[in-house]
Amino acid sequence: MKPPIYLDYNASTPIAPEVLLLFTRVLREVHGNALSTHSYGAAAREIVERARGEVASLLGAEPDEIVFTSGGTEANNAAILGVAEALADRGRHVVVTAIEHASVDQPCRLLESKGWAVTRVPVDPHGRIDPRAVESAIRPDTVLVSVMHANNETGVIQPLPAVARAARAKGVPVHTDAAQTVGKVRVDVGELGVDLLTIAGHKLYAPQGIGALYLKRGTPFVPFLRGAGHQMNRRSGTESVALSAALGAACSLAGREQESRSAQLQAMRDRLEAALRKAVPSLVVHGAEAKRLPNTLYAAFPGVDANELLARTTGVATGSGAACHSGRPEPSKVLLAMGVKPEIARATLRLTTGRSTTAEEIDEAAAEIVGAIRALAGSARA
Repeated sequence: MKPPIYLDYNASTPIAPEVLLLFTRVLREVHGNALSTHSYGAAAREIVERARGEVASLLGAEPDEIVFTSGGTEANNAAILGVAEALADRGRHVVVTAIEHASVDQPCRLLESKGWAVTRVPVDPHGRIDPRAVESAIRPDTVLVSVMHANNETGVIQPLPAVARAARAKGVPVHTDAAQTVGKVRVDVGELGVDLLTIAGHKLYAPQGIGALYLKRGTPFVPFLRGAGHQMNRRSGTESVALSAALGAACSLAGREQESRSAQLQAMRDRLEAALRKAVPSLVVHGAEAKRLPNTLYAAFPGVDANELLARTTGVATGSGAACHSGRPEPSKVLLAMGVKPEIARATLRLTTGRSTTAEEIDEAAAEIVGAIRALAGSARA
């Protein structure tokens, strides 16, 4: 049976063949602990440090500013809680946006439960924040600003350099969750002006279970995981040599493919959007007026329940703008924060292309989605 067409690359990407080749080779051949002083440890350490350099190179960072983690969630938690603990004597206030991923929002809620104040900056109807609103939210007791680089649902890219300039002028460190941008668009920590940045390996063709935190030299930070003091006392736990190597290889691949990959992602995204607009003139594309990721189409089909649409499009693997909890669909908090009506949020699909998406797949997916919409419309009339 033919597998569904995969259009859920913002959720997770397949491992790139060249990354998988290195990953499995290191798994087979290297078993030393990178902290050991014998030859097996030296071999492991060389691979880990090479990978650290590859991640740093993609970001325009220094190798010693890269901390390997178990993924984006750990990196976000480490950034939020690590800076908060380090600067708690200076203040107990954090500024974030209203559309952050749960792995940023939940650590902030933990801080709130301990008496901290958290300001959540709103977004406009296009999903963008106003850097001036972030600047206004900064108080004398603010110790961290965290603004995601691009939203995982809408794909809207935020004006991070302006945010960072405003925060830097007030002496406040800036963190960004760049899980969705690294590997799709150029990400340079110097150009962004951030002090901490999160990477998730499985968003850029590395395996699940590996990520990284860029931690600018001198940034106040208390380790989230404590133990034997691995990675210069910033993240304890024996490093996975194979996973680190895979992330490094994926970052190296992203660097080589940067321009061509972005162009291909956008060409396929735009082809899909054009096909859907032609068949569904009432189509609503969230964030269309803002700068967004080249691969992301977050589109609503008014009058259609997205979860019912997904049930009829078994040949396409994607997600909706309404999560189902306890059997009851709830509209996306991101769309609600943008002022989108709940009925439009419930009619929304997130369709995201990848480096291997073909024009034939796009045409087939569009045809199946349109056919399902027409079938649902016919059922409603019957």
